[in-house]
Amino acid sequence: MTTFIWDLDGTLIDSYDVFLEALSESFANFKLPFDRQTVYNFIKEESVNSLLEKQAVSFEKIKEDFTKNSTSKNDKIKLMVGAKEVLDWTQKENIQNFIYTHKGKNAFDLLKQLGISSYFLEVVTSENNFKRKPNPDAINYLVKKYNLKTDETYYIGDRKLDIEAAHNSGLGSINFLSSANSQEIKKLTDIIKIFERK
Repeated sequence: MTTFIWDLDGTLIDSYDVFLEALSESFANFKLPFDRQTVYNFIKEESVNSLLEKQAVSFEKIKEDFTKNSTSKNDKIKLMVGAKEVLDWTQKENIQNFIYTHKGKNAFDLLKQLGISSYFLEVVTSENNFKRKPNPDAINYLVKKYNLKTDETYYIGDRKLDIEAAHNSGLGSINFLSSANSQEIKKLTDIIKIFERK
């Protein structure tokens, strides 16, 4: 049975603008210099956590501030173009969906707010306390728990570490980035084309 494990930010939900807005507020609160493009490039390549860890202030304090700032902007977060269409298609095709995200419990609020909670069998967040991507532990947990076939399971994301996480778990990768180890998509509805060709 074909299975999709989805990343959330930048893949199913369009949240980078909110991240950047929240980060610029947190950097201002801690009197840190902020360059939007540099920060965007960094969080796409690495992660928000890695960015915050590199600052000359308490990680716990700035992380708490950022979480507060970003969750207060939940209403600005939208689904990625084509997300609902692809999720409806997966139901029709009997494809099971999971989410594995570095987001915390706010992920559940957003899925509910955006009306897509019911599409997912399980959502794994940072609250599960697995090692972060590209470590395969969280994906391996889902594979084992639901007896997923690795050759029929795909991790869908938008960053290099998503491709690496898929590779480290022995899954196929579908990604917005171009890579030898992944099937590239330009938009979410390209996923339908990939599977209609199979």
